[in-house]
Amino acid sequence: MKTMSRFLIPMLVITFALPVYANKAQDKRDKIDAMAKETLDDLLSKNENAKKQYEKAAGYAILDNVKLSLFISGGGGQGVAVDKKSGKRTYMKMGTAGLNIGLGVQKYQIIFFFENEDIFNKFVDIGWEADANANAVAGTAGANAEATFHDGMAFYQITEVGLMLQADIAGTKYWKNKKLNK
Repeated sequence: MKTMSRFLIPMLVITFALPVYANKAQDKRDKIDAMAKETLDDLLSKNENAKKQYEKAAGYAILDNVKLSLFISGGGGQGVAVDKKSGKRTYMKMGTAGLNIGLGVQKYQIIFFFENEDIFNKFVDIGWEADANANAVAGTAGANAEATFHDGMAFYQITEVGLMLQADIAGTKYWKNKKLNK
């Protein structure tokens, strides 16, 4: 009887726990997808240059982030990368850290557009790490009439205050979310 209970109890736990875990993971994916759609729609409706870059892009990624600052800064978030050709979605995580002289909390979304499949696939499969020089000007239709990519990528940052023309993503790392991509 003891031997049987050693196998039966774990089997029962697995049987009942897996669907609960799967539902939680699907709920997280659904929330990320909803955030990404809302963020992309918002950006494209307000910025003609972003719309042109999106149309040219092979793929895009949208991540939701919270950053805290108190002489050092740190934050993290999650999001999704989408291959426009296949529609395949890869769920991603991000973490950020740095030094500053500020104090505060910032909640924002960052949107990447990838010029070609190779750059998109590298971002998804290998991840990406922004160094101290990773600043990209997003531009506006008035300031930058042509939709351009820098090193095959363009990115925008949207905060609760609105679109920022310059996104500082230095000290940020992006990688696959193993739990949500099963």
